[in-house]
Amino acid sequence: MDDVRLIRTLRFRARHHYGRRDRSAGENRRVFGAQADSHEHDWTVEVHVVGPVDPRTGWAVDLAALDAAVAAATRGWEGGDLNAVVGAVADGTMQPSTEELARWLYRELSPRVPEPGRLERVRVQESPELAAEYPA
Repeated sequence: MDDVRLIRTLRFRARHHYGRRDRSAGENRRVFGAQADSHEHDWTVEVHVVGPVDPRTGWAVDLAALDAAVAAATRGWEGGDLNAVVGAVADGTMQPSTEELARWLYRELSPRVPEPGRLERVRVQESPELAAEYPA
């Protein structure tokens, strides 16, 4: 098959912090250090979609539809607190790490990518020095 990869990039500034609700502030501080305090990053998300190029449009995926899916999954992230706006973080079942966010976003977007495109990878970068990709 003659597939291409389309990479859509999203940039935003948001806060997050690490901690477990079943642990005291002191224990969270011992485990997570300064990361237990709320802090901001300039985040970058890359969404990698693979598929054949439609000869009628020249597209591998309907970009407006992809953008709508990404916007729905990341609603509230720009200027927000990821601990509050990502449901799995807010309910305490997930830490807002780059690794967890990449995996969560992949799972959210995968069924929403317009066919015949398919989501291949999500990359979440919280700084120039730290990023995670899912799947690895």
